[in-house]
Amino acid sequence: MQDNATEVTAAGIARLAGVGRAAVSNWRRRHADFPRPVGGTETSPAFALAEVEEWLRRHRKLAEVPLKERVWQQLAGHPDGPVTALVHAGCALLLIHERPPVWLDISSGTDERLAALLPTALDEVLTPRVPGTARPGRTDRSRVNGQHPVNTPPAATPANPATPATPAAPATSATPALAIPTAPRLLPSVPLLRGVAELAADRGARPTFEFLLGRHLDANPRQYTLTPPDLAGLMAALAGTPATVLDPSCGTGALLRAVADRPDRRLHAQDSSPELAALTALRLALHTRAPVHAAAGDTLRADAYPGLRADAVLCHPPFNERNWGHDDLAYDPRWEYGFPARTESELAWVQHALARLRDGGTAVLLMPPAVASRRSGRRIRADLLRRGALRAVVALPAGAAPPYSVPLHLWVLRRPDRTHAQPELLLVDAGRFTAEGRGGPDWPGVRETVLDAWGAFDRDGGVEERPGVARSVPVIELLDDDVDLTPARRLPPPADTDGAGRLADVRARLDETLRLTAELAPPPAEPVPSAASGRLPLTTVGELARAGALVMRTGGHGGRARVPVLTDHDVLAGTAPSGTLPESEEEPVLTEPGDVVLPVLGGGAVARVVDEATAGAVLGRNLVLLRPDPAALDAWFLAGFLRGTANHRQASSYASTATRLDVRRLQLPRLAPDEQRRYGERFRALDAFERALREAGRLGEQLVRGMYDGLTDGTIAPD
Repeated sequence: MQDNATEVTAAGIARLAGVGRAAVSNWRRRHADFPRPVGGTETSPAFALAEVEEWLRRHRKLAEVPLKERVWQQLAGHPDGPVTALVHAGCALLLIHERPPVWLDISSGTDERLAALLPTALDEVLTPRVPGTARPGRTDRSRVNGQHPVNTPPAATPANPATPATPAAPATSATPALAIPTAPRLLPSVPLLRGVAELAADRGARPTFEFLLGRHLDANPRQYTLTPPDLAGLMAALAGTPATVLDPSCGTGALLRAVADRPDRRLHAQDSSPELAALTALRLALHTRAPVHAAAGDTLRADAYPGLRADAVLCHPPFNERNWGHDDLAYDPRWEYGFPARTESELAWVQHALARLRDGGTAVLLMPPAVASRRSGRRIRADLLRRGALRAVVALPAGAAPPYSVPLHLWVLRRPDRTHAQPELLLVDAGRFTAEGRGGPDWPGVRETVLDAWGAFDRDGGVEERPGVARSVPVIELLDDDVDLTPARRLPPPADTDGAGRLADVRARLDETLRLTAELAPPPAEPVPSAASGRLPLTTVGELARAGALVMRTGGHGGRARVPVLTDHDVLAGTAPSGTLPESEEEPVLTEPGDVVLPVLGGGAVARVVDEATAGAVLGRNLVLLRPDPAALDAWFLAGFLRGTANHRQASSYASTATRLDVRRLQLPRLAPDEQRRYGERFRALDAFERALREAGRLGEQLVRGMYDGLTDGTIAPD
C-alpha cells in the first residue's frame, strides 16, 4: 500500500531515478505534467511520492521504485518526523524478529486492525527485552528499573520519547527510553510498517533496521556524533568480557553493540537525547538476547542507575561542555577525586564512570587530548593517579573519531579494590598509525599495539619499554606541578640507532629520483606553425556518453564489503586509495584499469587514469568516473585533454565558496584512433614526469626533516 502523504525532495527523486539533481530540475522545466510541489520551501520543494512514482513510470524513467527506496522515502517523509517513524519501524521489526507468526496474524487485516492490535503485541515483546518500557495508558513513567531517578517525583509524566527532540534545557529527570505507541499514533505509520516487513522478509529484521538507521544518520550528519565501529571495537576489547556494561552517553549504541557476547550479559544505556535512547534500545534489542535497560535523561544531573555497580563502563561523552551541572552538583557524592571545574566536564564523566563500577571494574572513555594536560584538572588527575584509578592513557592517531583532525585519547580506569604499593601508569602513543591522506587510521596496527601493551600491563603490572610507542611510568614521576599525562611528552623518542644510515638511503633514493625526473622531463616545446593550428572539431563528454563511447558514473556509496576508497584527495595528490565510506545497501562503483577519474569540487584541473594498483577501489564522494570504450577512445588521450585549464574553466560553475565542475561539458577533439594514441603517449609521459616530481618532493621533505631532527637530537654531527 502506498502512503499518499509521503513526500520526497528533488534529491530523493534523483536517487529513485538514478540521475543527478540537474536532471530533475530539467524535468520540472520541460514537462508540464511534472507533479506540483505539495510542501517544503521555494528553494527546496517537496513532492508527493505516489505522484512522482506514477510520473516516472509514465515517462519510462523508472520501471519500478526499489522497495528499499520506497520504504526510506516513506520513513523520511513521515508526518510525525523520521525519528518517530524509525522508532515505530524498529518496534515492528523487533516483533517480526521475535514472533513472526504474531506479526503475520495482526497484519493480515485492515490498517485499522493492525494499528489496534500492535500495541498489545509490542507489550509482550518489548517488556521482557527492554525492561522498563512504558506501556500504553500508564501514566507513572518516572521509575527506571525499579528505582526513582535523581530529583524525580514518582508521578512525573514526561513527553513521549518517540517524538523528535527539540532543543531545550538539559533534562532533570530520567525516563524510560521507550514507550509503546498507542493505536492512534501508529495508524499513520502502518503503510511504512508493511513496507518494512516486506523489506525484512528479504533482508532480515536486523539488517533492515541497520539500513534505515544508517540512512537516517547519513542524512543528518551534523545532528549526531558517531563512534566509528573500529574504535568501538577497540574500547570494548579493552574492557574485556564483562557481564554488566553501562554506557551513560550511549548515542546510537555503537559501544554496547561492540561488547563481546556472553550468556549472562546485561546492558544499561542512557542518553540525554530521548530519540537516541529509543533508537539505541531498539538497536540493541535486535542485536542481542541480553536484557537492554535504556533510559533518557541528562546522566550527570539525573542518573537513571544510581545503585548500579557494573563490571564495565564504556563512554564517548560530549566534549567541552560548560553547562554540565557545575552549579547544581557541588555536593554530589560521585566526586570522590575532587570537584571538577566548570571547564572540566570530561573529568565529571570520568568520576561518574568510576562511581558506577564495582570494585575492580574497568571503564574506558574517549577523551579530548587537552584533558591530559589542562591545569584546571591537575588536582583530580593527581588523585586518580595516587589512588590507582587511572591505569592507562592511549593517544590515538588523528582521524580515529570526530573531530577527525584531533588525535583523541583513550583513558582506561579501574575502580580501586586494593592499594598499589608502587602504582604505575601505562602510556601508549599510536599516532604512527595515522594514514596518509584523509583516510582513517591503520586500525589493525592500532588495535594490535594497544591491546598487546594493555594485556602485558594488566597481567604483569608493567610493560617492556618501546621508545615512541609504550612505557609504564611510575606515578611518582608524573606528580609534578603540571601532572601532564600526554603520552608523547613522557615517552622516549623512537630508537634510531642508524639515523645517518637511514638518511643516506633517503639521499640515494632522492638522487635516483632526480635522475629519473631529468630523463622524463619533456623536450623543449616546438611551436605549431600558424597555418597548421586550425581549430579541431570538438565534442563533449556528454555527447560521447550519449553515443556510447564512454560510461559516466558518480561515487559516494560504500557498499557492504570493506574495500579501500579512492578519495578526491587521493586523485589530487596521486596517492593510493586511503579513504573509507559508511556501509550502505547501494552498490559501490569499483574502479577498473583504464578508467579516468576526475574530482568535481575545488577547481583543480586533474584527471587520473586508473592503473592495476588502483583498480578495484571504491569510487569516493565528489568524484566522477569515465569508462571509455577502448575501440572508440584512448584513456590517456581522454584524460589529457580533460586536464586543460581552459577546458575546466568553461565547464565550471562558481559559487561564493566553491567551484563545481560539470563533467558533461568538458570538451575534447574528434580524432582518429591513431592520432588519439599519439596524443595519449605524450600525456602518459607527462604523467610519469609528474609522479617523479611528486616523489622527489616527498623524499626531499623527508631528507630535510631527518637532517633537522638528527642535528637537534645529537644523532648526526654538524660536519
